[in-house]
Amino acid sequence: MTDLDAERAFRRFFDQHHADLSRLAYLVTGDSGIADDLAADAFTEVWRHWARVQAADSPLAYARGIVTNLARQWIKRQTRERHGMLRLGLLRRDRAEPDTPAIMDVRAALARLPVRRRECVILRYAFDVPEREVAEILGISIGAVKSQTSRGAAQLSTFLQEIPMSIGGGLNA
Repeated sequence: MTDLDAERAFRRFFDQHHADLSRLAYLVTGDSGIADDLAADAFTEVWRHWARVQAADSPLAYARGIVTNLARQWIKRQTRERHGMLRLGLLRRDRAEPDTPAIMDVRAALARLPVRRRECVILRYAFDVPEREVAEILGISIGAVKSQTSRGAAQLSTFLQEIPMSIGGGLNA
């Protein structure tokens, strides 16, 4: 394969999957600003290892794995920074986002899930990724995917049921 062929194949891959990988990063991190950056960083890594990515059974699973790893690293970094800033009294705890209440409720409930469960739930339900591919992406067993997804979905349901319904709205309106 020539360099030009490789570049064309990568561009096709990018065009086909950029939006989904950015959405995956957003759903894992909850931050739309960082999601595009993480997707871009993931595509940089995909390009650096393009021959290996193309040779993989599922290049998309490979790219999703990179996105989830980058998102996990970002979350850890943010958590450390947030704790430090809270200790110094430099960060307020109350931040409102201009979003609909239902989206905020789901986002808040997702954020309460442990990261691995959140990743499993998002990949399985938001992206309809098969269990085997989720296992590949996250580097865990299929059994772990099944249990983490099941537990995550149950926890998510519980978290959402705990949220008081607003007058004239809510999840069942």
